[in-house]
Amino acid sequence: MIPAPIESDKMISQLEKIERDGTTVFLLEDGTVRGTLIHGTRMINQMRCNHQTGILETLALGHGYLACGLMTSMIKGDDRISLHIECGGPMGGLAAEASAHGDIRGYLKHNPIPLEKPPESFDLSPHMGPGFLTVTKYIQDAKQPFSGQIMLEHGSVAKDLAEYFFQSEQTRTLFFLSVQFDKQGEAVGSGGMFIQALPGADEDALERVSGQAMSVPSLGDYFSRGGRRHALIESTFSRAQILADRPAQFFCHCTKDYYSKYLASLQEETRADIRENGPFPLQISCFNCSSVYEFTKEELENLL
Repeated sequence: MIPAPIESDKMISQLEKIERDGTTVFLLEDGTVRGTLIHGTRMINQMRCNHQTGILETLALGHGYLACGLMTSMIKGDDRISLHIECGGPMGGLAAEASAHGDIRGYLKHNPIPLEKPPESFDLSPHMGPGFLTVTKYIQDAKQPFSGQIMLEHGSVAKDLAEYFFQSEQTRTLFFLSVQFDKQGEAVGSGGMFIQALPGADEDALERVSGQAMSVPSLGDYFSRGGRRHALIESTFSRAQILADRPAQFFCHCTKDYYSKYLASLQEETRADIRENGPFPLQISCFNCSSVYEFTKEELENLL
């Protein structure tokens, strides 16, 4: 990946003042309820710089990144998990993927989102419309990925993901996703929380945890003001057991060498056409991170 520089002095200063990005996994109610809290302000800003997203696009794709980061608490090792939304609204959908190591990447189907007039609120449902949400787990050494899908019901990444877990896995789940913008449109804070009942959780325990979770302030605002993950967990939930801290970052494993091998693997007819007609230089852009890799005529002659 080629990270685009964060050029806003204001954002650079903001990122230096607040807690570093990451996720914290914790247990509640004697181990019967699992929680994950993510802080992703730097991740969202790096995503925004690479994909050159506006406010609405940053919000929509940012929710996808935060959600995938939260769901990494369900995988381990070299496993990956992905979220895909295909929808009929102007957003078209999004794709996000996260590894158990905390590397998160993805893209919007339409960037910028084509709008007839400026949005009146941060409600994403008018821009999503009808469609489908798919969650896929890529488990290391498994013969094939495990995938589940539901129809969109709410036009909200958080609410539709909770609906997915209830329908597909019969598990009660809460998602909170937040990106905070200042008056200049800078994404000054972002975070999310994932609460899920585990086998053995009783209704009273889940109701208590849900009530406590609902008292949490806007996570984007909380982290923008220097809030810390452990402090929020300990002040919100009674008898929380913190299990682990993990990284969370916008990162894609694409490289120029990867695309070099891709070009060299093309059929001879296609390679001959590129050698003959170019374009020179040839540019290849990665969907997941918008990194652009350039190949000169001389490089292409050697490759092809």
